[in-house]
Amino acid sequence: MESQNDDHQLSRGLKNRHVQLIALGGTIGTGLFLGAGQSIHLAGPSIILAYLLAGFACFLLMRALGELLLSDLGGNSFVFFIKKYLGEKAGFVIGWTYWTCWISIAMADLTATGLYVQFWFPKIPVWLTSLVVLVILFLVNIIAVSAFGETEFWLSIIKITAIVALIVIGIILVLVHYKTPFGHAELGNILSGGFFANGISGFVLSFQMVLFGFAGIEMIGMTASETQDPEVTIPKSINEVPTRVLLFYVGSLLALMSIFPWQHVSPSSSPFVQVFSGIGIRSAATIINFVVLSASISACNSSIFTTGRMMFSMTYNGKSKFHQTVGRLSRRQIPFNAILFSTCVIALIVVLSILMPGDVFSFISSVTTTCFLFVWGMIVLAHLRYRKNLKKGSTTHKSTFKMPFYPFSDYFVLAFLTFVGVVLVLKTDTLIALIGSIIWLLILFIGKSITSKVASPK
Repeated sequence: MESQNDDHQLSRGLKNRHVQLIALGGTIGTGLFLGAGQSIHLAGPSIILAYLLAGFACFLLMRALGELLLSDLGGNSFVFFIKKYLGEKAGFVIGWTYWTCWISIAMADLTATGLYVQFWFPKIPVWLTSLVVLVILFLVNIIAVSAFGETEFWLSIIKITAIVALIVIGIILVLVHYKTPFGHAELGNILSGGFFANGISGFVLSFQMVLFGFAGIEMIGMTASETQDPEVTIPKSINEVPTRVLLFYVGSLLALMSIFPWQHVSPSSSPFVQVFSGIGIRSAATIINFVVLSASISACNSSIFTTGRMMFSMTYNGKSKFHQTVGRLSRRQIPFNAILFSTCVIALIVVLSILMPGDVFSFISSVTTTCFLFVWGMIVLAHLRYRKNLKKGSTTHKSTFKMPFYPFSDYFVLAFLTFVGVVLVLKTDTLIALIGSIIWLLILFIGKSITSKVASPK
């Protein structure tokens, strides 16, 4: 059993390269490798504009978060700032919502990991692969925060290599005017059928998939208290968000649509497999299966790290026995009990997910993913309150990493998130997920209000 100490300062074991790749990994998920074809088919070439707008909004969101993080390096997560500037109830609701979001991400990606392994070993049960991967990642996370960072570093390298390979192949094929089953590789393929080929409706509807592709980008807000030299590392990581969006999302989509006219990019299978197979790489499906397996393991690794830190943040300094047990650090300055509790919940959920009907599994995933809209919105509202307090002189915590174009940048992000919320209303499945997420948030808020009244002295 881990012995505990009374020190609540997390270990600053994450190096600059760890944080850079964690931030990068937060913007590259399996959605790009498997779901890019569906996005392209929905919006046509205008998907490029959708990613640029979403990427810009996410950059401003990260700048707001960065200013908050550097205003008080004693904060152990972004929920610390939501509590501080928007109140205990808001912090409680967003903290447990965010924890649940990552539990759901782990549930989905561990199941996916089992399916990817079955590509090579069809007789191995999904649940067995899921639990083995979970145990390995749990052990990685309790060794030291640097072990988590190192694992995430190399998993992100695999994803980056696949995307860079696609972009380089795309450039070469365009330069040599390579003959494909659908014509020739050329830049003219990108605008085949017009920029808004499926009309404004296709462009608008694509924002749901596009924005949720960035889910996890805020994870850097969980690493600030464990980062070496955060005043340098965090601004550098955040300021590189636009470059990452341009290179990895826009660059890969341009490459895909240059090689094949966008109408012929497969919406039902990985377009990466289609491209690599189309140029004669016979093992394309195996290569991409390895890449998406790495992406899923990376997401699971991030889930254990994030749920453990969020659980620690939510129970830190609590008065109940549960809070005092979970909200403590081990001798290695790791929230061991919080990681253990979160991992056990993930393991239970993985087993239950196998027993759940597919529709229930999809519904839970959709609801928790939709909750990211509210999490991001509360980060921006906390930043607005922080700057308002700073102007009044009611807070002395000044950040050296100022949000550009304040307050218009904050309002732009809020307007963009509201716009995506409206887009969710336009389709039945996303509308149900939006209603489900609102009900979840209300349950947490009402529950916190009731417990606060019971706990407060008369």
